[in-house]
Amino acid sequence: MKKDQQDNHLIQKSPVRLKGMGDSLCVTLDPALPVDALQKELSILFKRCATLAVNAKVILDTGEKECYEELIESLGSFLKSTFGVGSVSAMLKKKRLPELPDSEEDIRKRDVEDAWRHYRSEVLMLMGRVRSGQKVTAGNHLLILGDVNPGAEVWAGGDILIMGSLRGTAVAGQPENEKAIVLALDFQPTQIQIGGIVGAGLPPSSKKQVEFAHVENDTIVVEAYLDANAFGRLPWLQVR
Repeated sequence: MKKDQQDNHLIQKSPVRLKGMGDSLCVTLDPALPVDALQKELSILFKRCATLAVNAKVILDTGEKECYEELIESLGSFLKSTFGVGSVSAMLKKKRLPELPDSEEDIRKRDVEDAWRHYRSEVLMLMGRVRSGQKVTAGNHLLILGDVNPGAEVWAGGDILIMGSLRGTAVAGQPENEKAIVLALDFQPTQIQIGGIVGAGLPPSSKKQVEFAHVENDTIVVEAYLDANAFGRLPWLQVR
């Protein structure tokens, strides 16, 4: 191998590389190497451009992760005393912009696109009629696709939704969740309890409409579901 080819080969393999950057010389180096090894590699490079090195501005690039201030200072002193460079500085690191909090629109979009694919429902859904003397219990929300007869009881840790007639007893939000609701297509319960608040003798509705019971000012209130629009006003989907 010829000498020129050997020199080119050494430059390509060198852990220290030199290039021009505006009016400065930029040196990229591996900060993991010992200082004496880096000084040796720098000597090889700067001997080749001795005339350019005098009074030159030199920038040392150690990568993106750390500043290596002590290493920069040590190599800077070496280059100034050995090759007469004018100044030595570290490559300016790019500042990361602070992460902005998610906007409401970002949250809504993420909910619609991703969240519900991996969400496991905690709703107990049953079909049929809950007969007198029966009691149905759910740890969280309870959905009945059918009727709840007089003398029957449905009990839940969360909401109770009856897709039929509710004529028995409904106990929701147990033991202390007063934000729970009891909803039925035909709302004629014997008794309603939400959290620790009990409502008995609720007057039956004169209209055939979907109604729901909720707690307001420590009292159970019954409203027409579509008129109240209880959840329709929420700006995006939420886990209940």
